[in-house]
Amino acid sequence: MVVTEKLDNGIRIVQEHIPGARSVSIGIWILAGSRNEERHHGISHLIEHMMFKGTEKFTAKEIAEAFDSIGGDVNAFTSKEYTSIYATVVDRHAGFAWNVLSDMFLNSTFDEKELEREKKVIEEEIDMVEDTPDDIIHDYLHDQSFQGHPLSHSVLGTKESLANIHRKDILRYRNQYYVPNRIVISVAGNINQSLIDQMAESMSDFPNNELNDDSLYSAFTPVNYIEEKEANQAHLCLGFPGVPITDDRIFAMAILDNIIGGSMSSRLFQEIREERGLAYSVFSYHSTFKDNGLVVLYGGTNPSQAEEMEQVILQVTKDLSTKGMTDKELEQSKEQMKGQLILGLEHSTSRMQKNGKTALLNLLHHTADDLISKVESVTLQDVNELADLIFENDPSRAFIHPADV
Repeated sequence: MVVTEKLDNGIRIVQEHIPGARSVSIGIWILAGSRNEERHHGISHLIEHMMFKGTEKFTAKEIAEAFDSIGGDVNAFTSKEYTSIYATVVDRHAGFAWNVLSDMFLNSTFDEKELEREKKVIEEEIDMVEDTPDDIIHDYLHDQSFQGHPLSHSVLGTKESLANIHRKDILRYRNQYYVPNRIVISVAGNINQSLIDQMAESMSDFPNNELNDDSLYSAFTPVNYIEEKEANQAHLCLGFPGVPITDDRIFAMAILDNIIGGSMSSRLFQEIREERGLAYSVFSYHSTFKDNGLVVLYGGTNPSQAEEMEQVILQVTKDLSTKGMTDKELEQSKEQMKGQLILGLEHSTSRMQKNGKTALLNLLHHTADDLISKVESVTLQDVNELADLIFENDPSRAFIHPADV
């Protein structure tokens, strides 16, 4: 059972005891991501990196050694809407892990020399993504699909935007967005009350400020974007408007995505890879946000086959829109989703992440049985109506064409 304790300053501690577990996963979640960056694009991600670069108590090396010395894992990520720093350890080391993790969150020094060094690291990360066509094309698609909307911003930022971020900008951004009503502590595994009390004490002095200024509005732009790069393959992404994470149709959307390109038995995989041999990698996914969603269809192929592959992808969407899916596809997709839901919640880390994200976005906490019931309740009509609504739109398009071809 998921239990939420709200501290006097507004920070929420979400806890789930897992009987029989010997691990504990702890995450600090902040409702601040690339969509919140007005000028300093990439600052959320830069702050995430800098929390590993030293505090008043620990150097960067000592932080790494602290978790290695107890056989634990520590990591972090930044998305378009939130940032998370988290650790998974053996239960007897949970208190120690929290001491280090909370110090990284509360007392990072953001040393100027470390900041300049870490900017160089992220510049290398940007170059790495740019050199990976089947990765960067998804950034291109989101940038074009949400033109003029905060969701168009890249999580990494650019080399130019990073160069203009200074320590004072980081402190200002943290003071604005790292406030109690936008912070959730999520912990799952073999937890006890003393650990929860330790967390509450650590966070009790956090200033009681609030911020509720996220600009939420729907946007989708069907733009065609073409880029030439050094590559052997052509890469194609098509995007259609999806549904927000708060939408009641989110489970129907998950089933629809699974049937389009979310599995080996999906229509895209069967039509493009198995039947025609046009691509090794072909799939779909649904990006969902607080006010928007984007259905993405991707394929990479030889440039001479790119037009044929695109036509097959569009035919798959047309068939789903006009003819709908079959009862067999619906039932297979439901069974696959139920299996993934159950298997995905077997580990303390996945429970911590699910609970943290759910609380941060003010969604309802569902048990595994609740989620299975939600999946079971989706009808063929629900999915077919959604497919018709989505695929009646012209798609946004991002295409990478190999240079000199």
